[in-house]
Amino acid sequence: MNQAPKRTRATGRVTLADVAQAAGLSQMTISRALRGERAVDPELARRALAAANKLGYVPNPAARALASQRSTHVAMLIPMLSNGVFISLLEAAQNTLRRAGYTVLIGITHYDASEEEQLLREQLVHRPAGLLITGLERNEATRALIERDGVPCVHLMELSDAPGIHCVGLSQVDAAAALTRHLLDRGRRRIAFAAAQLDPRTLLRLEGWRREMGAAGLHDDRLEWLNPAPSSLILGGRLFEQIMAHKPAVDAIFFCNDDLAQGALLAAARRRIAVPKRVAVAGFNDLTGSDLTVPSLTTVRTPRAEIGEAAAAMLLKLMRGETVASSCVDLGFSVVVREST
Repeated sequence: MNQAPKRTRATGRVTLADVAQAAGLSQMTISRALRGERAVDPELARRALAAANKLGYVPNPAARALASQRSTHVAMLIPMLSNGVFISLLEAAQNTLRRAGYTVLIGITHYDASEEEQLLREQLVHRPAGLLITGLERNEATRALIERDGVPCVHLMELSDAPGIHCVGLSQVDAAAALTRHLLDRGRRRIAFAAAQLDPRTLLRLEGWRREMGAAGLHDDRLEWLNPAPSSLILGGRLFEQIMAHKPAVDAIFFCNDDLAQGALLAAARRRIAVPKRVAVAGFNDLTGSDLTVPSLTTVRTPRAEIGEAAAAMLLKLMRGETVASSCVDLGFSVVVREST
């Protein structure tokens, strides 16, 4: 009769050595197999997994970090999970990192610099192998934590040519400017900019709108509708109604995110305001459903999944001590013209 291997810890917890003995493999092979490394022979990986499942083995990441002087997890800080923009980033980054044997631990900052700082402090206690963090703007304490710890770090969604900064994203300013030019080219002159959340990327889009409106001699700060509340369909509808009530001469509205624009299209339908004949409506990010609205929504497509994948690939190189071809990778954007403009 086969007996379960003798537990070697006072706690009775199954160890990596127990699994190795049960599978007839080395501890190194077991470890690599359970991390999902593709270099492990499939049959050996099957034996390792079967033994681990039979014994109920759960890896101890803290012990692994102490033994190897590094962990096998990556910390990823994103602003929200209720926004499809960050879901795409997260899924792509996690898929890339998991294939390389890393686990992603998520922190939600809620666009709060103090919360971001606290989350980072908590993550650094566990000695992550790397860090993925959204955006470039943060408080000095957070900047100092990243620099002092020396953990490999890649910033997402924005670009910087500052020394020592690794980033993958797009120019939010240029993307907003391109969409504004599209509206101008369609003959629109009273183009409002409607924004929520007012996070750094939203303010960069505002900068792009201001740049193009100024170049056309049409900038008017009374056309700026800035609301710090979280972005949502409901808020988009309210902003649309406010703009149309107070600025009836407006002939186009550039919403900083697609959920706002989608809400605006619903409000326009309720009030029987013709889009785009009476007023054009445009969004940003090309979120799910924007091609299905009535009319379909003109927007800026941002390559969030590609950014997540490329950022994770860059981080893997940094964690391995390899040289990256470029510390700043611009994956661009595209203006998707649909029926709403």
